Amino acid sequence: MTFKLSRRSLRKLKGVDPKLAYLVKVAITKTNVDFGVVCGLRTMKEQIELVEQGASKTYKSKHLEGLAVDLMAYCGSRASWEISLYDDIAEAVAESARELNVKIRWGAAWTVPNIAEWNGTMEEAMNSYIDLRRMQNRRPFIDAPHFEIIP
Repeated sequence: MTFKLSRRSLRKLKGVDPKLAYLVKVAITKTNVDFGVVCGLRTMKEQIELVEQGASKTYKSKHLEGLAVDLMAYCGSRASWEISLYDDIAEAVAESARELNVKIRWGAAWTVPNIAEWNGTMEEAMNSYIDLRRMQNRRPFIDAPHFEIIP
């Protein structure tokens, strides 16, 4: 089944880097998991609120520059946080990034500089990040909906 972005998702892509917006539009046609764009360009006020809520770790978010998007997985009409769905979405994003020659980082695999060049599954990319953080006695910050373009 081929999915397509809703009008709401397309509105959320306004102000996002054109290469990243196009990549998301291509990825939705390749994924086996429906998704929508829940956040693109963000204001500093919104970013401050997210840091205060613990939903973000930085005041220097790529969202402020239009270089990041957050994608929400859907099972039917219901939003889902099931991590395996985000692995699947990341696979479609990585495939699209390879085709479009775009460098992209995924928020569940922060130590992988460009998932388009990762030689393995996105689940393996995420697990490599988690393993490294644990070896460092640090808690991993899994932001599976987050994708950012590397200029």
